[in-house]
Amino acid sequence: MAVTTLVTLTNAQLAYGHHPLLDHADFAVQPGERIGLIGRNGAGKSSLLKVLDGRIVPDDGEVMRLGGLKIATVEQEPDLDDSLTVFDILCGDFNENEDWQRPSRAQNLIEQLGLPTDAPVAGLSGGMRKRVALARALADEPDLLLLDEPTNHLDFDGIAWLAALLLNARCSAIIITHDRRFLDEVATRIVELDRGQLFSFPGNFSAWQQRKAEWLEAEKQQNSKFDKVLAQEEAWIRQGVEARRTRNEGRVRRLEQLRRDRAARRERVGNVTLAVAEGQRSGKLVAELENVSHQYGDHVVIRNLSTTILRKDRIGLIGPNGAGKTTLLKIILGQLQPSSGHVRLGTNLSVGYFDQMRAQLDETATLADTINPGSEWIEIGNQRKHVMSYMEDFLFPAARARSPVQSLSGGERARLVLARLFARPTNVLVMDEPTNDLDIETLELLEELLQDYPGTVLLVSHDRAFLDNVITQTIAAEGDGNWQEYVGGYDEWLAQRPTGKGKPSAKSAKTEAASAERSRPAKQNKIKAWELRELEEMPEAIAQLEAQQASLAARLADGALYRDAPDEAARINGQLQTLDSQLTELFTRWEALEEKRSS
Repeated sequence: MAVTTLVTLTNAQLAYGHHPLLDHADFAVQPGERIGLIGRNGAGKSSLLKVLDGRIVPDDGEVMRLGGLKIATVEQEPDLDDSLTVFDILCGDFNENEDWQRPSRAQNLIEQLGLPTDAPVAGLSGGMRKRVALARALADEPDLLLLDEPTNHLDFDGIAWLAALLLNARCSAIIITHDRRFLDEVATRIVELDRGQLFSFPGNFSAWQQRKAEWLEAEKQQNSKFDKVLAQEEAWIRQGVEARRTRNEGRVRRLEQLRRDRAARRERVGNVTLAVAEGQRSGKLVAELENVSHQYGDHVVIRNLSTTILRKDRIGLIGPNGAGKTTLLKIILGQLQPSSGHVRLGTNLSVGYFDQMRAQLDETATLADTINPGSEWIEIGNQRKHVMSYMEDFLFPAARARSPVQSLSGGERARLVLARLFARPTNVLVMDEPTNDLDIETLELLEELLQDYPGTVLLVSHDRAFLDNVITQTIAAEGDGNWQEYVGGYDEWLAQRPTGKGKPSAKSAKTEAASAERSRPAKQNKIKAWELRELEEMPEAIAQLEAQQASLAARLADGALYRDAPDEAARINGQLQTLDSQLTELFTRWEALEEKRSS
């Protein structure tokens, strides 16, 4: 049965400046797909969504949509009418469209999301506004759902709800997100927008990481061979005499084409260079809270919390939206006096604060003045850098030094706040939702910096992978103003937290099962000669399967395949799934035989 393509881009071109965002790009969306769209900040991901839903017409190329296709889009910052209630936003003018079932669908979504039915949109938090926008899009019953950073401002429960919804949805979806765990949970294909081209990788984010590394190595080798040929031809043309002979005119034309190709090659955007100016060492004690409580009117957000924060702690504050994470941060830093209890601060504290709302940015100030007002030089450790050079570390070219903050995109604003933060000596870094709007490469570099930071880190985030990779201790909101401390990151908190009265946590259940397994008497199970031969042949078998995987993945990386031969793309995806299963079985068998041999 033929696959019906929902949207097709052919040879699409789009530019807003020197470099095109889409450069003769091909792309196709099939029914049932959940595509994770990734790429560097400013690569043009949001613009691509606007091309797909018709808000932008490409400069050249063709966009074809299936007849009657219904597309719903949820933008990063949803545009909602503040004069309406939540129910009115979801219902729209259903009389005009004669969609009599829409109020029922709207009410069902309101109950699923825990939205306040009659509340005016004007008073809602950022997270709640995002939920309303998602619900409005779903109430449209679209064939294709376009989501631009949908996890921003959502808490863990909201992210879990969205993942479950996408997994069960009948529509296809294209999702722009930096949340690696979310991509692993929902994506069936990763598409990367890189230097104007769209590259397709079957599977989720983890599969993309492996295949992208292989693809980049192949591109590097191809460019190296090209540059070698160009260098040889340049050396030949400089000899001069042979090049003027008639029979060598073809070679001269070939060299001219090589030069044009080399000039047209767009190199990958470099990575942000992150380094933090370390301040004077703080005392061993950073903050001590004794029986701290805080409330707003009758609403208690912190109840009798006692904790001690020491130098070099990396602590994550986690909990649902509205739990009081930012309030607790301000109390820990001495910026807010608690309703009751005592807070003792350590000595020599030099705090750097990353604000999720970017409130510290002056919209009219230039980038250079925002990063380092009043001086052209920045001290980073033992290194002295000019502000222009420092800006380039954060991917801001010197030509933009005098641009106003208001000209920046969301991702650029996040990088600017990081640049400003790291330009000042600190020994305590406070990061309130730093992952919003940062691309994946910058996120991974920020993780490395925070892991190596010699001071204290206090982190608020709903990015589960980021939490796991950075923090060593968790303070979690348990409801009704109660907070509890746990060792480890998000996954450790998930395993240790209470799961109900009389029920052991997942971690304790797993520990008990492991103990029971260890207590069983070991069987004498010596490896046999034929099993040893099987074990020795396994590396070659695995290598052959992985080579087949790489070959098939390379074919799928061509976006034109999904457009021109969707049935073939589906067949290749099926082959890849079979290969994945075979590899899993092989690795499981290998481990069993290795254990048998070692015993």
